[in-house]
Amino acid sequence: MTPIQFASLARFLKERSGLVLGEDKRYLAEARLGPVARSRGVASLGALVDLLARGGDLDLAQAVTEAMTTNETYFFRDGAPFQRLTEEVLPKLIAARAAEKRLRFWSAACSSGQEAYSLAMLLAERSHLLKDWRVEIVATDLSSDVVNRAKEGLFSQFEVQRGLPIKLLLKHFVQEGDRWRIEPALRQQVQFRTLNLLRDFSSLGRFDVVFCRNVLIYFDDVAKADVLERLSRQIAPDGALVLGAAETTIGLTTSFQPSPGRGGVHYRVPEKTERPVIAAAALAADRPPLSVVGSAGWR
Repeated sequence: MTPIQFASLARFLKERSGLVLGEDKRYLAEARLGPVARSRGVASLGALVDLLARGGDLDLAQAVTEAMTTNETYFFRDGAPFQRLTEEVLPKLIAARAAEKRLRFWSAACSSGQEAYSLAMLLAERSHLLKDWRVEIVATDLSSDVVNRAKEGLFSQFEVQRGLPIKLLLKHFVQEGDRWRIEPALRQQVQFRTLNLLRDFSSLGRFDVVFCRNVLIYFDDVAKADVLERLSRQIAPDGALVLGAAETTIGLTTSFQPSPGRGGVHYRVPEKTERPVIAAAALAADRPPLSVVGSAGWR
């Protein structure tokens, strides 16, 4: 793959998924795209990139994008966000929504479903507080392959051993051979969809809590600011955004205020007149606006 071809691949990935592919990730591109080239009967990675650049082959575009994204996830990942949700965010929302009795959650970049199902289990364990409530969980990812896996709700022994307490495994899963399937009630509670965070997602409606963890870290600042500002329009005024431990809203948007402590919780800021810092700078430079939503990145 020549430098020009690598640059073409990097442009494609940034436009398609928001992922920034630096020269230090060339080895990763070669390792992950080799199988795609072989499955297509293409002689080299350079030839694969040239074929991609011609456009028109949507299957190839999707295959390359999915090959270059990492879908690392596990049940109750990092712990702290779920603890903050249980002890702080959820009690406030239950009190505020007592009249309408409805809550909506969004797991963006849901990968193979562990985060969304963790939310479903957490809420199921508090069903006594949510009796007669309408609780919805929407889960999205750029990769159609992992979304299809998530819909099945079927996990290996290794996957259920990563972060899932044995009590919840025995309560909410049924063993099928050497794998475990989550119970139908929880599987049906989660609406899985294929979605690119770089595209318009306003049709999803308003949410009380959005989990968008370990995604923005792979975007450049302009894309981060754009996604955060659009997320703010999807979250209720008293709702919360949960980001990864290495992610922040500071310096990118004035629409959220980080909550002190661990867990990556960011609350909506009351209606404002300021524009997001970096997005405003991009507009001042007459740069075209982005329309973005993505999946996971590489590790």
